[in-house]
Order: sequence, then C-alpha cells, then structure tokens
Amino acid sequence: MSALQAPTTPSASAGTGIRRASRSGAWLRQFTLIPFIVIIMIIGAIVNPEFLTLANIFNNVLVTSAVLGLLVLAESLVLIGGQFDLSLESIVGLAPVIAVLVVAPASNGGLGLQLAPILGVLVAFVVSAAIGLFNGTMVAKLSLNAFIVTLAMQILLRGLSLGLSGGKTFSSLPPLFTFLGDTFFLGISAQVWLLLIAYLVAGLFLRFHATGRKIFAMGGNADAARAAGVHTARLTMGLFVTAGLLSGLAGLMLTSRIASVTADQGSGMIFTVFAAAVIGGISLDGGRGSMFGAFTGVLLLGIIQNILVLSSVPSFWINAIYGVIILAALIVGHVTGRGPFRRLAKRSAKTAGS
Repeated sequence: MSALQAPTTPSASAGTGIRRASRSGAWLRQFTLIPFIVIIMIIGAIVNPEFLTLANIFNNVLVTSAVLGLLVLAESLVLIGGQFDLSLESIVGLAPVIAVLVVAPASNGGLGLQLAPILGVLVAFVVSAAIGLFNGTMVAKLSLNAFIVTLAMQILLRGLSLGLSGGKTFSSLPPLFTFLGDTFFLGISAQVWLLLIAYLVAGLFLRFHATGRKIFAMGGNADAARAAGVHTARLTMGLFVTAGLLSGLAGLMLTSRIASVTADQGSGMIFTVFAAAVIGGISLDGGRGSMFGAFTGVLLLGIIQNILVLSSVPSFWINAIYGVIILAALIVGHVTGRGPFRRLAKRSAKTAGS
C-alpha cells in the first residue's frame, strides 16, 4: 500500500455501501409507477379502443393533465424542501381573475384600467410571486407553520377571487389569453410542450445544480443544512415564490384551455395535486423525490381519469378512486421501496465490513 493511500476501514466501506444502496433505492423508486401505468393503459385499450390513439393520449390525457402537472411540479419543489403549500389552487383562480380585471373595461366588469393584455399577464405573475413571497416570509422568517399559513392563504385568496369577480364568469378573452390553448407544435399542444420542458428543467436543476442539492439537504435536515452554510430562509422563500409563479402560469394555462375565467377556478385541485405527488414518490417528510417520479404520478392520474371518462363513469366516483390509489401507492411504496432498501443497505454494510 502506498504511503499516501489511506487504509480503507470497515466502517468507511460500510458507509460507502449504504450510500450506494441509498442511491440505488432512490433510482428504483423513480420507476415504481411505470408497470402500473403500462397495466392501466392495457386495461384502457381493452375498455375502449379509442384510448390508445395518439389523438387521445396527446390531446386529451396530456393536455388535460398539463395544469395539474404544473401544480404538482410546484408542490413537489416545496415538499422536497421540507414545507407545504396549500394555497396553490387558489393562485390558479386568482391570477387569471387579476389578469382579466386589469384588462377588461369597467362596462364588462373590469377595474377600468384597460391595460394591454401582455401587461395583464405580467400583473398576474407579479401577484402570484408576491403571494409566494408572503408565504415564504411567514414560514422562513417568522417560523410559522407552513400548513396553517398556506391554508389561511388558500381561504383568503379564494374569497378574494370570488369578491373581485363578483362570482361571474369572464369570456370573450383577448387572443393572448387563449394563445397556449390554441397553439400547436408538431401537432401537439403548446401546453404539453411547456409541461415537458418545465419538468425537464426542474429535474436537471435538482440533479445537477448546487442549489438543487441544497434543496434536498434542507428538506432532509434543515438544521444540518443550516450548519453547513445553506441559507435555508432565503432558499425557502425562493421555493414558495417559484411555486407561486408556476401556479399563476397553471391558472393562465387553464384559462387558455377553457377560453374563460370562472370565479372558482382551480377549487379542490390541491387534493389531486398531493395525490399525484405522493404516488409519484415525493416524500411528505421532505428531502426525497424526483421530477420523473412526480411526472409519472401526474400521468397515472391523467390516464385513469381519461379511462373513467371514456367509460362514462360518473365524475363523483373519480375522487373516491383517487383516494384508493393514494392508499395503494403508500402501501406499495412501503413494501417495495423502504423494506428492500433497508435490507439492501444492511446487506451492503455487512458485506463491506466482512
């Protein structure tokens, strides 16, 4: 052995084995839902031959899942960072309402400002970011409970949307407001492309950027991350602002798809958002998860919803089925993820130490 080469101790080898097992377990958990998606797609094809057509997959499943997908992306970032945000669904409703009110004339229920549509969109994003900044400040600076803060904001913003809009539905929107819903590239909706790009960028950021690794560290152990020099307060505020902006974009995407703004837009979506995140492997305890896993959660729920619609299943059964899926995913994740991972880690440590 070279004099410059430190001897390898059993404990160091064991630690390396455990870390390798951890990485292997995390990598495998990303693909947990793939077999289920394949099985459900086969069932869908049997139930209705129209299900597996490209038109249905791209123009129904993915388009209708685009808004949910952006919200799941936003929530997943916050969850990985160790926090919660229940106000995202209300931002989906408030952002388009604000955009319409500052653009529409007073005679059509607007505020009379009659700003250019592009300025209305910018105002909507500014409001969305401000909401995220407020949430992040309450949580990071005042150390308030994220669940309670964002629950209060969810209720407040929903009431604000209803109050400002007067409970009305706005239609006959400017072309800019329906651009994402009317635009296609290579026969695929711009909303689908935007969703895929957003997940790709977020996945690469979390995987390779130093800040992405800090988010995982903070979610896993905020005190340890803080002791290591991570500015956890600033990072937490940044996550909430990012989530607010993504939610505002999701609201504008929903508006562009339905070509209108309703007073209760986005209401109840947060439950489905958490469902997709949880079954996609995003840990509610923070510090674990991947964008690929989150996307498969969105895809799974989108496929199931599409099959149920094609099968003419009443819509009120969909939430019940989502509940069953969440429970099943938690059980499967515990059996196929944690158990084997622990055994693999112990086996690696034992092998390295022998």
